[in-house]
Amino acid sequence: MADETQAKVSSIVTDITKSRDKYKEVTIANNAPVLSEKRKQEKGKTIRGIPKSGRFWKSKKEKFSTINKTKGLKQDFSKKTALRLELKRTKELSKQALEQLKEKELSRKERRRQNLKKAEENRKKSEVVQVITNTTKLKRMRKKQLRFIEKRDTNKEVESSK
Repeated sequence: MADETQAKVSSIVTDITKSRDKYKEVTIANNAPVLSEKRKQEKGKTIRGIPKSGRFWKSKKEKFSTINKTKGLKQDFSKKTALRLELKRTKELSKQALEQLKEKELSRKERRRQNLKKAEENRKKSEVVQVITNTTKLKRMRKKQLRFIEKRDTNKEVESSK
């Protein structure tokens, strides 16, 4: 098999070298190329020259519209149904996997919300509260001190601790 391919490659190379020698272009004084008579006769055939890259084994590309498409081999009904069932199964499995991932994500988010809520409650419980009964103290305080004061309903905390 390697000998056959080697023979084909060598025949292609010899054809290219022969075609290069046959069809040399003649240029006139104004550098406009003039084709020889043989070249004009075989213009309809258009023999490919040597590619610029040097890859002589590359074939000429065709437009997609010129390529004849075949419908391909038709499968029998049993194979089609088996393929459909297999595709259905795989889709169901992938849906289940996605649902499990979503459930995990939701449970993680819920757990995080609960943890944040607990942390907030614990922070409120651990606050040191000082009740100000004399409101004139508030009037005497400076702005910076007033910023730290927060209003709280302490009756709920007192009742819950009893």
